[in-house]
Amino acid sequence: MTMDRNADAPWSKFDPEAYVDDNYRTPLDVDLLIVRHMRDYFSRCYAAGVPDAVRGVDVGAGANLYPGLSMLPWCEKVLLLEYAPPNVAYLERQKSGTGYDTAWDAFWDVLREAPAYAGIDDPRATFGDIVRVERGNLFDLEDGHRRWDIGTMFFVADSMSECSEEFDRGVRCFMNALNEGAPFAAAFMKESVGYRVGEHRYPAYRVNEDRVRESLEPFTGELEIHDLHHMVRPGHEGMLLALGRRNSEIARP
Repeated sequence: MTMDRNADAPWSKFDPEAYVDDNYRTPLDVDLLIVRHMRDYFSRCYAAGVPDAVRGVDVGAGANLYPGLSMLPWCEKVLLLEYAPPNVAYLERQKSGTGYDTAWDAFWDVLREAPAYAGIDDPRATFGDIVRVERGNLFDLEDGHRRWDIGTMFFVADSMSECSEEFDRGVRCFMNALNEGAPFAAAFMKESVGYRVGEHRYPAYRVNEDRVRESLEPFTGELEIHDLHHMVRPGHEGMLLALGRRNSEIARP
């Protein structure tokens, strides 16, 4: 049986508005739970203070703003790195005009329950000021030459290919893009068999908690994985949220 690889998926036809309508327009309990976990973890990581000139990255940002929003209190700059041209255009629209869509207010409301986020008076203005959108491929980060101080990767390494080697490569590229000690959050669909956005099907690699832990442990001495037993569509068994810090070793292929 031929497995779908990342390069075979119809990324140029990805429909970000349909994706937002299906997943975020009405906030799902599991996403709000993820935001709470991420908010609390990042707050703990920076409880002793925020270093100067922190730079954040959301790898494979897609049509999802809450990972980027979660880094706002800590960062001087945040990069949203995305490959699919329709998603790049969507993200650029969220920075322009009067700011991001009201769909994202519910997620900010959860974030601002923590003091660091509550200190941001105008999150739309802050988002517009510090966030930059760039079209780029996750795999281009493999050499580790571009490095960030905090990072997120949500439903990317497991949701772009059916191939185990591409999953492992995706995780490695993300982790090698982080500086030593960088906090990170990464989310995965548990046991996903693929998904549809609009009229098009996209591949997935089936992972469970053990597989996610195996992929991340070489890169971190601090790791917690939350197995969230929430199903949001047919064809998966829940979500996995990994939180941790990048260790000092840079793993190579």
